[in-house]
Amino acid sequence: MRTDFVRIYKAVHTWTGILTGMALFIAFYAGALTVFKEPLARWIAPPSALQQIPLEQAPQLIARTLAAHPDSRRDFTLHLRQAEHLPAPMDWQTRPAEADDHDETAVRHFVATLDGNGEPLVQAHQPSALPHFIDVLHRVVGLPVDTDPNRWIMGVAAALYTLALVSGVVVLLPSLVKDFFALRLGRNLKRMWLDAHNVVGIVSLPFHLVMALTAVVFAYHDGIYALQDKLIHDGQWSTAFQRQRPAEGPQATRDPAEMLPPLELVAKARAFAPGFTPSMLQYQQVTGPRAVVRVWGKDEAAVSPRARGGFLALDPYTGRVLSSDFLPGQQSTPNLFISSFFALHMAAFGGTPVQWMYFLLGLAGAWLFYSGNLLWVESRRRKQARDAATPPPQRRDARLMAAATVGVCLGCICGISLALVGGKWLYALGGSEASALLYYSAFFAAIAWAFLAGAGRAAVHLLWLACALTLAIPLTSLTGALLPGSGLWAHGSPASLGVDLTALAGAACFALMARATRRRLCQGRQDSVWAAPTRQPGDAPGQGAENGSPV
Repeated sequence: MRTDFVRIYKAVHTWTGILTGMALFIAFYAGALTVFKEPLARWIAPPSALQQIPLEQAPQLIARTLAAHPDSRRDFTLHLRQAEHLPAPMDWQTRPAEADDHDETAVRHFVATLDGNGEPLVQAHQPSALPHFIDVLHRVVGLPVDTDPNRWIMGVAAALYTLALVSGVVVLLPSLVKDFFALRLGRNLKRMWLDAHNVVGIVSLPFHLVMALTAVVFAYHDGIYALQDKLIHDGQWSTAFQRQRPAEGPQATRDPAEMLPPLELVAKARAFAPGFTPSMLQYQQVTGPRAVVRVWGKDEAAVSPRARGGFLALDPYTGRVLSSDFLPGQQSTPNLFISSFFALHMAAFGGTPVQWMYFLLGLAGAWLFYSGNLLWVESRRRKQARDAATPPPQRRDARLMAAATVGVCLGCICGISLALVGGKWLYALGGSEASALLYYSAFFAAIAWAFLAGAGRAAVHLLWLACALTLAIPLTSLTGALLPGSGLWAHGSPASLGVDLTALAGAACFALMARATRRRLCQGRQDSVWAAPTRQPGDAPGQGAENGSPV
């Protein structure tokens, strides 16, 4: 390949990476955590005082709750399993008609079970907002609200990300065989980091291409759905995931007590799809002529249309199959094509092993963007001459990019860990989680400190802070287990313990990175942007040259 072509692609790779690197770090780090969104919800959920009931008593619960609370008839869910974040077997939510669709604060949540006398016991319940907040950070690259304009920004970043991937492969092609598994350890840290960046990028290239292309689809999915609905489904496809609306005109009211028992509905779903494992029943408009129950669940051997699985639509009164278009393993070709985008992006296939693979690849992707930015900074270092007594002044753009990268990336890590720990402590103290407030306080404080102290010193401080905040996650659970009177709690399920153990491993990694960065800060070359700060003429505080590994 001609050298000038490689030079052009290298420039494209560099600048597309610089433009999107920090935003994509947030998307990948938060996205890695959302793979285990349910374990996070289970870890932070407080213990429930409501008793669970056997599924055989579910018809009684449904009939009596619907009679006492007519607002639940429109859309309610019956859970078939027990988990920490599911305080009762039945739940529903209401939203005022005048409320905005994106205003989650306007939604009221309710849960119901049976008391000792067989009467419905209904309580207001506010589920944790933290897993949803982390998911929003992932979907809109760190912006606070999941709106169409913010998703379009994410789509632009994903498109540039795709361009960076393709151009990076082109740049590496001439030396791919020689450099693919080359990891040259030694005094040349820049070369070692570049080798590691290239190896991680090539090995995880299929994963990154899937993430980039599916992210573009998600950003502009409304337009894509509208086109598919018009050209393929004759305007009927878009109603599949919408709530059923009552028919116009006077209609006879149906008696929910005549619905088939949930056990029978589950049996019909399993008979229709033997590999399907139901997890919940979503009832809609049960007193109207268009009553439907969606039997949600997963089939580990099939592609699911959503992260929580797929569903089989049944008539709750007769058990007749209304639709299997979104049932894993039973989808039509057009639906399977669209579902594949969701499944490939959200690890909605293959079970737990695939989820762990996506989690590790997501963290590796976050490191890829972090290292790419820092390699750009190091490549613009003005090297010190052998006979020079003092290091040369470093470029202002390199110093600013180094501080911004350290502040944004490590601020994201600190913010998410603080939101997890702080949310549980605030709840124990009688307050609200305040996930967004905790996250953005740590995030912007980290950015400010990176510019004030300089990237090298700030990287050490923020890595130790990330270690402390992440270590506080299992320590909070330990406190709840040892001191139950403290108001904290600790769940003993494998999902909750997995969160603690993963956080413990993450804290250990941050500690090792902080020590390595500190060592490089004190012992590395003085002409590096990562050197310990030394004031130069005309520099503002915190803008001296720095020394430290781009870790």
